Order: sequence, then structure tokens, then C-alpha cells
Amino acid sequence: MKIAILGGDGFVGWPTTLHLSDQGHEVHIVDNLSRRWIDTELGVQSLTPMDSIQERCRIWKQETGRSIHFHLLDLAREYERLKGWLAEEKPDAIIHFAEQRAAPYSMKTDRHKVYTVNNNTNATHNLLAALVETGIDAHLVHLGTMGVYGYSSVGAAIPEGYLDVDVETLDGTKAQQEILYPTKPGSVYHMTKSLDQILFQFYAQNDGLRITDLHQGIVWGTHTEQTRRHEQLINRFDYDGDYGTVLNRFLIQAAIDYPLTVHGTGGQTRAFIHIQDSVRCIELALKDAPKSGERVRIFNQMTETHRVRDLAELVAKLSDARVAYLPNPRKEAEENDLVVRNDQFLALGLEPTTLAEGLLEEVVEVAKKYAHRIDRSRVPAVSAWTRDLAQRVERDPEGKALKSAS
Repeated sequence: MKIAILGGDGFVGWPTTLHLSDQGHEVHIVDNLSRRWIDTELGVQSLTPMDSIQERCRIWKQETGRSIHFHLLDLAREYERLKGWLAEEKPDAIIHFAEQRAAPYSMKTDRHKVYTVNNNTNATHNLLAALVETGIDAHLVHLGTMGVYGYSSVGAAIPEGYLDVDVETLDGTKAQQEILYPTKPGSVYHMTKSLDQILFQFYAQNDGLRITDLHQGIVWGTHTEQTRRHEQLINRFDYDGDYGTVLNRFLIQAAIDYPLTVHGTGGQTRAFIHIQDSVRCIELALKDAPKSGERVRIFNQMTETHRVRDLAELVAKLSDARVAYLPNPRKEAEENDLVVRNDQFLALGLEPTTLAEGLLEEVVEVAKKYAHRIDRSRVPAVSAWTRDLAQRVERDPEGKALKSAS
């Protein structure tokens, strides 16, 4: 297939690009490189050294003989260029990663909230409108998040997107309806993904667009089979308090003898998936496209759930690290259960990669190799959900700041 990967320079986008190119697809990256600009804004860099996207594509061609095409384009702000590009290239499938993906970043300030909504919602809607206008029958695969469901405990497993409900009619009888599982986003970022769901539902029923929405868990790990082939193909790896995912952050903290920072009680249960499984799920979703007129196909893209404090204790045992319990900058329940169905991917042949000790050690080894690139001052999570929570944020988990003598 000819596949357009929107946001193909990103954390999940790049290994997905390599994975699909390796399978022989003609792959086109469409990206505005905004994630690299955000690194500049935050004064932080990927733990792993990242070459330019053009150099990455050159190295892949050198190693495999396969070309990856790069197109610099801003989906949220360049609608006419996007529409023209689609009309010219006519991709068979489109994978949509082109959204600001960090909940803490989306909550930093009012400016970051506005940027996240403008970027994410406009990018998604511009894409859907352009697909209708050009008449291209491309299968759209979108990377969403488990966070649209919220993390409340209702004593039932979260289904894959849809919920069967009984509605009482005017004559007192029951009418069955299938609805989207009610959303309960926990940040502005998660709210934009909830809005995406409504946009997808409308365009699928109104215009017959073929759409798959992947509600993904927290991604951990470093390498995929393809990123191992050359050091310059390595994936980006975030460790800072805004973009670093919780398990990867624990493993980096362990590697540099930094306290493992657990916020609140650590009783938050989260869904996880290894980066290799993430790209494999996208491949499986591409092969199982819905037909025009069908409802949006929704998968829960995760392989296991864990409590944050349990992960911290696991990493501490592995590395003799110290666990530090800090005030939580997020507005969320202190404890929650999370039972998630992922039957569809298992039925399609996914063999989950679980939290094996060897893979954890692999991440620590990568962290130690590039430890000289870490700015320890960027490790704390300090973006707070409300002004009140901001007053309690711990900005110095190591206790190294100068203290007042008075």
C-alpha cells in the first residue's frame, strides 16, 4: 500500500514508519516537526541523539534500499496544502499521529491549552474534511488514548469503544441503543482525543469514511526490530516531566541514581504497551479495515495494567533505587482500578510483550549509555492541573536546592 504517516517523526510515528517500510509499503511522512520545536521551547532534548528527519530517512535507505518520503506540512494550519497533497498522492491508508501528545504539556498554561486544542482538533477535522472533498477512499487509522475513558472505578471492564444501554421510552418499555463509551477526560490533551471520537463518528456515518480509532495505553521501551539496525535510526526517548512516560521515567531515574518519583499514593492504575507491540497493533489494524458505511472500529491498544507504585517497587528492586512519594500535580483519584478488554487485537494474532525483566534492563542500559545528555533539572513533573495544585508541586526531589538559613 501507499501509506501516509502523519506525525511520522514522533515517538510512535518513527518506529511505525520503519516497521511498515520494512514490510514493503510505500511510506510518506507528513510532519511539521513541531515536537522538535517543543524540545527547544522546554529547553530539553531526547535522551537518545536524534538526527534530522532527512538524515534518518537517508540512513534507512542506505541500510535497506527502501525510500521513505518526507513532506513538511502543518495539518492544523495548511488545509489547502493538505487537500492538494492528498489529491496528488492518493494514499491507500493514512495513519494519524499528528497531535500534541502530552497531558502535562497541555496543562502547563492557558497558552498550552489553547495550542493543544487548536493543533489537535483542527488537524483531525482538516484531515476528515479533505478526505471527503477529494473523494479518496483511504482507511484512516488514528492513534487515540485509553485516557478518553477516564480512570474511575465502576466495577466493570472497559469495552472496546461501545456500550450497549437500555433507554426507557415514553411508553415505559426499554429500547436498546449502542453508544460510545462515555468519556471522562482527565486533561485538555485527553479532551481533544474525546473530541476526535465525535468527529470520527460523524464523518463515518455522514460520508462513509473508513476509520479505525486505537485507544492506546502508555507506551514504554526503546527499541523495535528496525530501530536496532543502525544507531542513527534510534527512536526518540523522553525523560522530562512533561513528555516522559511513567515507566520509562522510572527506568531513567534508576539509571542515573535519581529518586523514583511517585506522585500521590501511586495507586493510579494505568494501561501499558511496549513500543514493539504498538507498531504491530497498527499493522494489524491496517489489515482489518472497516467497509464504507460501517461504524468507526475501536480497539483498546494495550497489553497489561499496573499500579504506578507497583511499577516503582519493581524498578527499585531491579536497580536498588529509592522511591520518593511526592505531591501529585494532577487532579485525579488517588486510587483506581482499571479492567480493560483488548479481545480484538488478541483475535487478530497479537502476542503481547509483557513487562519482562530483560526489557526493563534494556531500557536502563540505553539510559546509562546516554546519561551524559540528561539535564537533571528537567526530570521533575511540575506542570500542575490547577493553581491550587501548583502550590504543592515538588520541584526538587533530590533535595539539592539551596535552603534558607533562617
